[in-house]
Formats: sequence, C-alpha cells, structure tokens
Amino acid sequence: MKIMNRNKPGLLFDIVNHSILIIFFILSIYPFYYIFIYSVSNPIEVQKGITLMPAGFTLSNYVTIFKLPDIFNATVISVLRTILGTCITILCCTLFAYLVTKKEMYFRKTIYRFLVITMYFNSGLIPWYLTMKMYHLNNNFLLYIIPSAISAFNIVLLKTFIEQIPESLEESAKLDGAGYFTIFSKIIFPLSMPIIATIAVFAAVAQWNSWFDNYILVQDTNLKTLQLVLYDYLNQANSIATSSAADKTRGLAGRQMTPETIRMTMTMLVTLPIVFVYPFMQKYFVKGIMLGAVKG
Repeated sequence: MKIMNRNKPGLLFDIVNHSILIIFFILSIYPFYYIFIYSVSNPIEVQKGITLMPAGFTLSNYVTIFKLPDIFNATVISVLRTILGTCITILCCTLFAYLVTKKEMYFRKTIYRFLVITMYFNSGLIPWYLTMKMYHLNNNFLLYIIPSAISAFNIVLLKTFIEQIPESLEESAKLDGAGYFTIFSKIIFPLSMPIIATIAVFAAVAQWNSWFDNYILVQDTNLKTLQLVLYDYLNQANSIATSSAADKTRGLAGRQMTPETIRMTMTMLVTLPIVFVYPFMQKYFVKGIMLGAVKG
C-alpha cells in the first residue's frame, strides 16, 4: 500500500537515484572485472578485443607466472608479513590505546598528544633510513613487522572506542581482584572486536601492499616480498613475453604470453587476496568505523 500511495515525483526520484547508483557501481566494478577476464583469456585471442566474457578461457597465464623464479618464496614472505604484522599491530595498538585511557598512567595526555602529532609531521626518508639501519633492520624480516607495530590513526580509533565501554564493567572486575592485564584480556579486548576487525583490515591491506621498505632496505632475495618481485617482473614484461614465445617454439609451453597479459595477470595476483578478505570483514568493518568515530 505504501508503494501504491507514493506520488509520481517521489517515484521518479527513486528511479533516477537508483539508476545513477547502478551506473556508478558498474563504472567502479568493470575495470577490475576487465582485468580479471583479460588474465584468464587466451593471450592471442584477447588481442582481438573483449567486453564481457573471456576470449578462450585458460589458466595457463597464472601457471606461467607461478613458474617464474622467486614467486613462491616471495608469496610465503608476503603471507607471513601480512599475518604476523597484522597480529602484532592489533596487539600493540590495542594495549597502547587501553593504557592511555587509564587516569593512573603518568603523562598519558602528553604521550597521547605526541602520538597524534606524528600523524601531521613526517621526518622524511633519510632519517627513516638511518633509523632502520641503526637498529639493524636492513636485510631483516623484522623490518616488515616492528616499524608498523604502532599506528597513530589506529590508536585514535581504538582509544575512542574503548572510552565508550562502561566503566562499571572494569570496576566490578577490580572488586573480584582482577588486574589491568586481566581486565584487558578478558573484558576490553573481547568487547572491542568490532573496531579490532576494522584495524585488522587496515593493517592487513597495508602490509600486503607494502613494498617500498623492501625496495630500500632489503637486498637479500630470500626476503623479497611478492609485491616487489612482481614489480620487478612488470618492468621486465617484454622479456618474459619473449621468453614465453621461445618456450612455445621449443614446445615447452602451451601458449605465448604478451606483455599486456603478464601485467593483467600480475595485477590480479596481488589484488585477489584483499578482495577475498573484505567480504568476511565487512560487517565488523562498518560497525567498527561507526562506533570508533562517535567522539574525538
């Protein structure tokens, strides 16, 4: 009845509004879809053009990419970096945010203000490089997880969320003899799961996409991340395509890859893991952002 009683201007507005949103959705999702169907298309047939469906569906492009040297080891390093780095970031940021909410902590306001200042001022590349070298983090796996253990932005979100948890919960726990670490592990951390899930998404995406620290401070090939290895191969796309053509001539490969196919396939390789993570974390992500941004 409600739909039947809507006036024509309101109905027209809904139609126009939904149409515009659908168009924006298609414009946003199609470039990613195009890269995907390009990466699973026959490298020769795809040159004739594709629109909605792959041209000669094949997974040989991915097989060829995974056969490249260092890809498997770099994938393992990136996965370990993402998992360990995200876990350490969550633990350190959550504990730090909880501590600066406690009135018993000396100079907590000063420490928190200094933390916030780091969001506005950056020391620059040279001081960062010298600091990492001084702590012997060059050519060291710890380079990937220690510098990112504390994030000012994440702590601001966490602190705001923790301050909204009723103090009566902590007071009742203290009456039962619980200390700060017990309260943190048994009450604060479980109740902060929505905002922690949000921080986990931020940290995981940042860790997975990061490559600059690897590029500047790591020369050991065994510690190279997938992003840096693929970046190097992207710059060598023409030579890889030439090698693929030579292999086909010798009968060692089923299909000849083109530089464009190599670029599309590598782009999908570094994008798909994040695409798979977001749907599972979306409900926590939205809830955490809303709750963590109620007050400053």
